[in-house]
Amino acid sequence: MGCDGGTIPRRDELVRLKKKPEQKDKDAERQFRWKHCALTQLRLQQPIVMCGLGRLYSKQNVIEALLDKEKMTEACAHIKSLKDIKNLNLTANPAYDEAKDDKSSPYICALIGLEMSGQFRFVALWTCGCVFSERALKEVKEKLCSVCQTPYSDEDIVILNGTEEETEQMRLKMEARNARARSEKKAKLDKKSKLKASATITSTAASESTAVATSSTSSSSVVAEAINFPSTSMADKKLLPSSAKANGEGSSKSSSKPIVPNKRALISDKIGEDPVFKKSKDDYSVAKDPKASAVYKSLFTTHESEKDQKRAHWVTYNPFYN
Repeated sequence: MGCDGGTIPRRDELVRLKKKPEQKDKDAERQFRWKHCALTQLRLQQPIVMCGLGRLYSKQNVIEALLDKEKMTEACAHIKSLKDIKNLNLTANPAYDEAKDDKSSPYICALIGLEMSGQFRFVALWTCGCVFSERALKEVKEKLCSVCQTPYSDEDIVILNGTEEETEQMRLKMEARNARARSEKKAKLDKKSKLKASATITSTAASESTAVATSSTSSSSVVAEAINFPSTSMADKKLLPSSAKANGEGSSKSSSKPIVPNKRALISDKIGEDPVFKKSKDDYSVAKDPKASAVYKSLFTTHESEKDQKRAHWVTYNPFYN
């Protein structure tokens, strides 16, 4: 069976087949993931951050989503605070021109200069946030960042924009890292509480020791006074009999019992020597006082010039004369 003109049709022209589903452009998808925020799908803006799964975000968008929980998507539900993201230290590409060439990347590897466009695998360190190509990181044998010399471990290496399998690996690393951080925080708190308890114990012990020291010093001073008092009294007792014998007034009784001076007698003798106390006695007379002047004696009625007067005295007024 043929067609007009002697042509022979093929099978695909006669039989209708199912259309194949449209396939995504992998290059376009890769470039989109490396240049746009995973939260808002907008162009990445500095500062750029990453989560524990290796996805890239604009920090401003993440802060807005944390303040307004409705903006937070299910894919980013693991971000609960700013501790769950890390600032990236990116190296700018000097040959990048956004207006002319959109296929190139604005950032490159800090060690070997590969473009961070998705054609090569890139990793970041969670400890410091520096970004390298995986090829360059494998060449470095020491576990130190080649840019800032910060030490890191295998758990701190995060693959940026990895596949689904790599994302699951990053999730396990993130959980292990969070568990380690919680254990370190708990250890610090326990250490701090132990130091505080030891400090309180030492302070109480020091206060008790000072109290014991003060009590011991006071008791020692009391004992010293008690020891010194009998010695002085015995010395007085020894001196008194010797003085009595020297004066010839001692006897058998006085030798056996020493004479103790009376405190009241000593005090009364000292008071008797005071001129003010002498003037307060009844037998005191101004006229007989040798220290008083003649003018001062003439003011009183005991003076000779005042004995035969006919008028009243100015101090002791006597109406008998009026």
